Amino acid sequence: MPIAVKSFVFIILASFIVAFSVSSSMAETPANAPNPIISDVRVGLHGSKTRVVLDIDRNVHFSIFTLPAPYRVVVNLPEVGWNLTKNAKTQKKGLMSRFRYGLFTPGTSRMVIDANGPMEVQKAFILKPVKGSGVQFHRLVIDLVSTTETVFLEGLAQRKAQAKASQPSVAEIQNASIPMPIKKPKPVGKKVIMLDPGHGGVDPGTIGVSGTYEKNITLAMARDIKKAIEKNGRFKVVLTRNRDIFIRLRDRVRKAREAGADLFISIHADAIKNPKTRGLSVYTLSDKASDKEAAALAHKENKADLIAGLDLSSENAEVTNILIDLAQRESMNQSAIVAKNLVKELKREVKLLRNTHRFAGFAVLKAPDLPSILVETGFLSNRQDERNLLSRKYRAKLARAVAKGVERHFATVQEAQIR
Repeated sequence: MPIAVKSFVFIILASFIVAFSVSSSMAETPANAPNPIISDVRVGLHGSKTRVVLDIDRNVHFSIFTLPAPYRVVVNLPEVGWNLTKNAKTQKKGLMSRFRYGLFTPGTSRMVIDANGPMEVQKAFILKPVKGSGVQFHRLVIDLVSTTETVFLEGLAQRKAQAKASQPSVAEIQNASIPMPIKKPKPVGKKVIMLDPGHGGVDPGTIGVSGTYEKNITLAMARDIKKAIEKNGRFKVVLTRNRDIFIRLRDRVRKAREAGADLFISIHADAIKNPKTRGLSVYTLSDKASDKEAAALAHKENKADLIAGLDLSSENAEVTNILIDLAQRESMNQSAIVAKNLVKELKREVKLLRNTHRFAGFAVLKAPDLPSILVETGFLSNRQDERNLLSRKYRAKLARAVAKGVERHFATVQEAQIR
């Protein structure tokens, strides 16, 4: 393994090692038992403490760490089922401004608590049911207390110092030879299309006017598009995720390269303050956004890793830049051609946003040698767009238009090659 790759792996591991962790004992669960179920999340104030309580149907192992910028408490659990009421999902009290939850990696679920200021975990423990008490659940109790920014950052620095010995030096990273990621050879015959359903797991994405999660819309839309594209038998379609799980931004691009993809299509659904705004748009990469809305959207989408509770502060800027900012002019030009062909087909079937082809610096579009586009399928902040995207009939129509756009693009490419 090249030293740069090893370095990057060590950096990622260190970001988890330095976290403040609290672990509980774990009772053995039969291998054939279903996943634990969390049925409620309650928040209460106990003097100066903000207490968060999770009701779980059995004892589980957990770990907790805190992150700055923005302040967050991250709770890792085994893969669990979430069966929360609407009231539980919208609680806001004390130090907690909101929380998110979902599958983080296979076998690991994550809850991320957004705090409204610097805090620390005073206690975290499991309360077992007591016979005769009427309580049937194990309860994971997390006590948060307020602290100062200085104390919070000093504690973070101390924990990071403990892991410093296992990290490579900056000089080793900067002097290392970092090769271009190896791209899997393209399969003979069929073109490979990578569909990327945005968000997932602990990162719900935009929440619509009626409570629709973007992560669910994008996955349903990707499955419909896959079916439509593969119908003619000339293409193979792969999804970056085929269930409700979180995937890092750069891992979405990596999956496309490993699959030998010829085209990368990221699927999203937007939201905006103006509820009247509606329509589909297609984005390609540019360092200069086409307008303020495009810039704001890219900024929001590029924060997905932070939303999911990843600590990116330990990653060396040199490595990060090489891995993320590798966009090449030819790839950008090809992406623009894809967008043009797609828009021609889409305008015949669905309502488009004005200036349909837009430009912004989306991280998922920065593959160096892979035409990549991002399709904003509509606005979940608009009731009509949300209803459309929840409709199987509408999604099927949109999927057919995308499939025709893909076919048009590769037909254009083939004609150009013949000439």
